[in-house]
Formats: sequence, structure tokens, C-alpha cells
Amino acid sequence: MGLYYGEMESPLGTMTIVSDGLKIVRIDFGSFVEIEAKLQRWSKRYFEEAVFIQKPEKVSQATEELCDYFQEGRQNFTFDYAFYGTPFQQKVWQALNDIPYGDTKTYKDIAQAIHNPKAVRAVGGAVNKNPFSIVVPCHRVLGANGKLVGYGGGLDKKEFLLIHESE
Repeated sequence: MGLYYGEMESPLGTMTIVSDGLKIVRIDFGSFVEIEAKLQRWSKRYFEEAVFIQKPEKVSQATEELCDYFQEGRQNFTFDYAFYGTPFQQKVWQALNDIPYGDTKTYKDIAQAIHNPKAVRAVGGAVNKNPFSIVVPCHRVLGANGKLVGYGGGLDKKEFLLIHESE
């Protein structure tokens, strides 16, 4: 199976966007070369013998909308994307989508939103595995004390995104 990817430049560096040909399946910080090993490990879990093919046109709508996010403050994304993860991860990622632009929640808030208030650590693990940087807004999740904690792209990127959304 072919997985198609394109790269885009953002204020936070290069981002790689991956599609299965119909829907976006991942958005990551880093160039394809920088994150290829990570993408290969991920793809082996969900796609048989996936081959990555550079085809920016397969991810053009997502690229345009992410550019709009950075340049014009786009608040909603309309391209189709598909979650690949455990049922628990998918439930957490869906709850992240309910955090409004410019707002923040804690890991505890997310655990309560999915009706599993004791699963705060598990929520943190699922948030860490979010395959859709920016689009599924895990950067809007803060520690219990309201401090910036745990962002796969780095806390500097998380801080940038939160400031960007507050302007």
C-alpha cells in the first residue's frame, strides 16, 4: 500500500503530512528524512507493507489549511483525516478536538470528559501519541497546575502555539 507525503515549512520548522490517498493519517513536526524511522514503525502497525511516496498534491488541502492556521489564525480544519490507534487513544483524541481554539484544558479535564476520571496518566500517554500535530490540539493540554508539560514537538513549540492562538 502506498502512503503519500508532503512537507511544508512553518514558523516551527518543517512539517510532514501523510495521506493514505483518501484521508490524512498523520501530521508531524520534522522533515520526512528526520522522522522516517518513526513513520515506518507506525505504519507497520496499521498498514501492510506500506511504501512512502512523496506526492505533495495528495496532502495539498491539509497543507493549505495549516498555512492558513499560521498566517491567518484558521481555527477549524475541514480536510478529512482518519485516526489510527487504540479505541482508548481515539476517544482521547476526539476529546482533544472539543477544546476550543485559544482555550486550554488539563489532563484531568480530558479524563473527566471521556468519563474515566481516574485515567489521567493513561490520557497523558494517549495525548503523547497524538498523530495530528496542531489539528488535534494536544498543545492545548496543560498539567494539573496549569503549567506547560509534555509536548511531543517540544515545549517551545507548545508555548509558541498557545501564544499564537491567544493573539
